Amino acid sequence: MAIKIQRLEFPGHSGATLAARLDLPNGHVRGYALFAHCFTCSKDLAAARRIAAELAREGIAVLRFDFTGLGSSEGEFASTNFSTNLGDLVCAVDFLRTHYAAPSILIGHSLGGAAVLAIAGTIPEVKAVATIGAPADTAHVLKNLRGLPQDIDAEETVDVSIDGRPFRVSGRFVEDVKAQNLLDAVAMMRKPLLILHAPRDEIVGIDNATRLFLAAKHPRSYISLDDSDHLLSRPQDAVFAARVIAGWVSRYCDADDPQGNAPIEHVRVMETGEGRFQNAVQAGRHRLFADEPESVGGLDTGPSPYDFLSIALGACTAMTLRMYADRKGLDLGRVSVDVSHARVHVDDCADCAEELKGTGRIDRFERVLFVEGAIDDTLRDKLIEIAGKCPVHRTLERVAHVHTSVSARQAVADG
Repeated sequence: MAIKIQRLEFPGHSGATLAARLDLPNGHVRGYALFAHCFTCSKDLAAARRIAAELAREGIAVLRFDFTGLGSSEGEFASTNFSTNLGDLVCAVDFLRTHYAAPSILIGHSLGGAAVLAIAGTIPEVKAVATIGAPADTAHVLKNLRGLPQDIDAEETVDVSIDGRPFRVSGRFVEDVKAQNLLDAVAMMRKPLLILHAPRDEIVGIDNATRLFLAAKHPRSYISLDDSDHLLSRPQDAVFAARVIAGWVSRYCDADDPQGNAPIEHVRVMETGEGRFQNAVQAGRHRLFADEPESVGGLDTGPSPYDFLSIALGACTAMTLRMYADRKGLDLGRVSVDVSHARVHVDDCADCAEELKGTGRIDRFERVLFVEGAIDDTLRDKLIEIAGKCPVHRTLERVAHVHTSVSARQAVADG
């Protein structure tokens, strides 16, 4: 769903090269967000991808990266701790600030949520913070480390298991997470906060959301993730969280330019790389998808091209009738228009122009006008006449010319 994905690298807290991806929207960038993934996860977690893609759809660019020693990043995971993760986050902020723009949004999942809460108050450009399944106490992560000795020495490293996956951690990591005071940082953060948490989260209990909510200052919001698991493994759970976050953060980002004032005066349509046919559409401040039904291989995430054409005809018709009714002082009530499209044989089209007969198939739009007010036969005929004067109607019925040229763009990674 992301429109463009750039593969990037930047140095982390220790100088190790960290692997990152920047999800960029179609058209104007309204702001930048930084996403911090969960403990031992990576930037490529399905939930992280979907959240980044949904924000990109809304015009918000998202940087997600692998912490030191995880995913595609360099370094030793065993030598890291919560404080070094914070250092990596600060490096990511500095990278965005230097090469693009400082992040106005911080988003964190699980321990990544705790990390963004810990640094949010120190970054002046940050306008809002969102967390998913975040703990209120960083030491909470120790409860999920199978095989961790209770009396581990600071200089000692041991093998532990997290959900059946082996990792090596140090005693310094244990000391560090125990020394953090996250709730104080939340109380002093003074940034708008959105907390998303599942009541049945078996990794980070719902009581953590309560403690974070009580520690935070207004404006603060809580959204239940219902029966989703900690990793938002089901696609529908990740999509729900993504759309909630995208809608909430929009008020803390720059607004898109209204129609007529946009940097680009044309409609821009761009493939997203998701599915065979999904395209992102930007028209002024309006961002949406064009797609095809699942029955023909699409994802059904937006109207089809012919749906958009029918929308244009129906909307133009309703607007034209409204202008006529207002000018004549007619009480039509609320106007609505149903439009359907089909390819038909001209010879089977009773109301097609005679000169078209015998020319094979043509596109036929069926339009039905609905008005709430009372009308007689004379007014009914007049409304049909006025509907025929709709500019889109006229465009469809007369010959139009489409001029096409090709312009090379710099190739972008497909994710």
